Amino acid sequence: MGEAMLFNLIYGFPARKFKVIGITGTNGKTTTAFLVHRMLHEAGFNVGLMTTVGYGVGDDIKSPPDHYTNVPTPLMMKRLKELKDQGADWLVMEVTSMALAQSRVWGVPFRLAAMTNISQDHLDYHGTMDNYINAKVKLFRLVNNNRKGLRTGVINADDATAGRFAAAIKTPLTYGIKQGDLKAEDIELSAMGGSFQVAAKDENYIISSHLPGKFNVYNALAAIGIGRALGLSRLEIERGIAALAGVPGRMTPIEAGQKFDVLVDFAHTPDALENVLKASKELTKGKVLLVFGATGDRDKSKRPLMGEVAAKNADRIFLTDDETYTEDPAKIIEEVNKGIVEAGGQSRTKIVADRLAAIQAAFAAAEAGDTVLLTGIGHQTTRNMGGKEELWNEIEIARDLLAQAK
Repeated sequence: MGEAMLFNLIYGFPARKFKVIGITGTNGKTTTAFLVHRMLHEAGFNVGLMTTVGYGVGDDIKSPPDHYTNVPTPLMMKRLKELKDQGADWLVMEVTSMALAQSRVWGVPFRLAAMTNISQDHLDYHGTMDNYINAKVKLFRLVNNNRKGLRTGVINADDATAGRFAAAIKTPLTYGIKQGDLKAEDIELSAMGGSFQVAAKDENYIISSHLPGKFNVYNALAAIGIGRALGLSRLEIERGIAALAGVPGRMTPIEAGQKFDVLVDFAHTPDALENVLKASKELTKGKVLLVFGATGDRDKSKRPLMGEVAAKNADRIFLTDDETYTEDPAKIIEEVNKGIVEAGGQSRTKIVADRLAAIQAAFAAAEAGDTVLLTGIGHQTTRNMGGKEELWNEIEIARDLLAQAK
């Protein structure tokens, strides 16, 4: 907390000048933040955004050079001051468990919080799921203790941990597909996005979204809940959700005239990988070919779980490297492959240690009607290999490889 206090003093407590919306959870934080930012921007708010993918005000969203969701406190305070200098009054901010546990967001006056979902992640740092959840719940306590805040928490009612978040906030507002104050009904999904209706106590919403997959229905519901808590009209909420064309590196389609579909996604947890695989299966006439690996120097226990998810949901698997950091890449692949073998997926798996070669192999194997899914790197323009950053823009690499193959 000492560092946070020091740099708040240096930069004049820049966050105090914002009305801050904090979004936490394991998966979906970035997309939900983008949805809320776009919704508020379309409604005429001067709103800033601070996420893994980008930060900025209004339509001026910059891509950060680092891989952090919540950057170290000195840089965070600097960026907050930049956003204020650009005229932002509101701020939509992703908030991670580690940032909360380390008090990196001390001094940020969160007025409203949202929880997307909880599944295994960062156990290398937190040790147990209970510690991980407690760190996330801290955001709701911060909101509840803010006298100027709405003391409202928007919570995924379908998540098993919903009760723990609801207990930490004065006014819980829940959402879900199975249950909740805001309940999605008549869901229709396609490769172009989705449409659904939302039944609320006093109003119904007709939602059209450019974001495909059932998991994005949940992300949209969280954004709708935030819009309602802030007093936006039905029309402002509906228009705001429809206005977001997409989020970089989140189910991003790559089109270069090829006969099959290609999607790039940041999925790097078992739950996120399962979500994008299931969404891809629903939208694919042929087979789903997965190119993936696991990150080095991170929660090792989730590696075989990711392998199991891949084996159960992908038709073909190209197991490769991701970001190795300081670990032996062969060891990482071995640990992921253990889950694939135990789930009976070894006959459908090809290990290609070099990621570029793995992508090329998947493209060569794909047929008309198939989908090639590239996961783990997503929006990033660099990756850490052997402790050193190297240029790596998977969206551009995929587009170039496809163009070369024509």
